[in-house]
Amino acid sequence: MIRKQTPSKPILLFNDECAVCRVIARWVEKSAECQPGRSSITVRPIGSDPQILRTLNPGLDIWDAYANIHVLMPDGSMKTNGEAIAETLRRLPNTRWLARSFNVRLFGRRPFQAMLNVAYTVLADLRPLLGCESCGTPPPWLRPFHWITQRIKGRLNARNHTVTTTRLTTRHALTLTGRSDVI
Repeated sequence: MIRKQTPSKPILLFNDECAVCRVIARWVEKSAECQPGRSSITVRPIGSDPQILRTLNPGLDIWDAYANIHVLMPDGSMKTNGEAIAETLRRLPNTRWLARSFNVRLFGRRPFQAMLNVAYTVLADLRPLLGCESCGTPPPWLRPFHWITQRIKGRLNARNHTVTTTRLTTRHALTLTGRSDVI
């Protein structure tokens, strides 16, 4: 049986294998300190144990947590994507003024929150392009840019890990048999 933990303040979960997520998490940690030693939000890496995540929130899936930002609220609710960003900004002393704009309603809609949701979606799609290998493959619209950045980084021949491994093992086997003329 999984016993649910009840946090006293919001918990921002981040992908500790993603360089982009680590930088943002460090910024949030620094900004969250209202007084030395006290923080308005807890920043926590996702880790690799789904059972530990379920103690925080039974409905939380580890793969969803890796794919999108999550903020676990003290009341047991969970915010994701742009809503999680807005909640994080509300908790930081130096961004509260900006976070108020995400609650502004015009004609029954929250336009600034909608813009933040779109911005988060674009950033989430860009993470693989910015160097995050653990965030998966980029979406189809971004693959040409990903291909270009891989070429710039010097990964000219690598199409995927199976093709590269097959080429290396075939060359290695041919070299061991003394048939270097085939290569």
